[in-house]
Amino acid sequence: MAIKKPSKTDKKHSYDQKLCQLLDEYSRVLVAAADNVGSTQLAEIRRGIRGDSVMLMGKNTLIRRCITAHALRTGNENTKAIIPLLQGNVGLIFTKGDLKEVREEIAKYKVGAPARVGLVAPIDVVVPPGNTGLDPSQTSFFQVLNIPTKINKGSVEIVAHVDLIKKGDKVGSSEAALLAKLGIRPFSYGLVITNVYDDGSVFSPEVLDLTEEDLMEKFACGVSMVASLSLAVSYPTLAAAPHMFLDGYKNVLAVAVETEYSFPHADQIKEYLKDPSKFAVAAVPSGGGAAAAAAAHEEEKKEEESDGESAGEEGFMNLFDD
Repeated sequence: MAIKKPSKTDKKHSYDQKLCQLLDEYSRVLVAAADNVGSTQLAEIRRGIRGDSVMLMGKNTLIRRCITAHALRTGNENTKAIIPLLQGNVGLIFTKGDLKEVREEIAKYKVGAPARVGLVAPIDVVVPPGNTGLDPSQTSFFQVLNIPTKINKGSVEIVAHVDLIKKGDKVGSSEAALLAKLGIRPFSYGLVITNVYDDGSVFSPEVLDLTEEDLMEKFACGVSMVASLSLAVSYPTLAAAPHMFLDGYKNVLAVAVETEYSFPHADQIKEYLKDPSKFAVAAVPSGGGAAAAAAAHEEEKKEEESDGESAGEEGFMNLFDD
């Protein structure tokens, strides 16, 4: 008895159930571009992320329809943020693991690929110098591409680095044939994370590369901007409060110095203004005492040398007196 194959309607219904189940179970999704990625490579990636992540591929129109129906049925409008991200040949990776670690795991599964005719080069292709192993009859390829060569021990040798293909250019038939003869597979392809969805929020994958130091630096910069704006418009905020208190204290101190009003800290400032030498002593740095002692020792040494020279001169004069 022949087994009845599921119809297209049954397949779509099964796909919808699977996608809705994943949307209910997972709150974080990586959107990955899958251009030039084969089925074998996808199977290896699935095995690599198995455990805390699930990859789902499918037609964008079907995924959009399923997400919209799921949002209407459950009332979870956050998932609709995924719909604008479904552009081109992309897949969804649902995960409960660390987003950065999952992305790094996916990046491991890259496969080298030859330069096919008409393909847009994702990187610059450079042919290194050296013996190609090709016989002299193959020099026509190199002449067409203006590659300097010489015949060495019965084979063609490239004498200098050659920028064969620029990033963004289409691969021509001559370039593809030459790279194939040289056995060079210049390109590598794998899933590329284009966007990250996290419980209603969508952001670029570059955010995953930020360290704690980067976050602290950006936070400190934001606090500094808030404090500057608050001080400029005289609007009190928590960020500007320390600066406002310090400015207020300076104003009170200035008034105390110019009037008879006083308080303990103002008395100390007034003493410094009456006797500048106290202020100079207070301003000596921590290493100032050692520097002063060294200077005094040097001065004493110079005086001793001067006394010695004077004594020698007196003795020399006494010889003539005798």
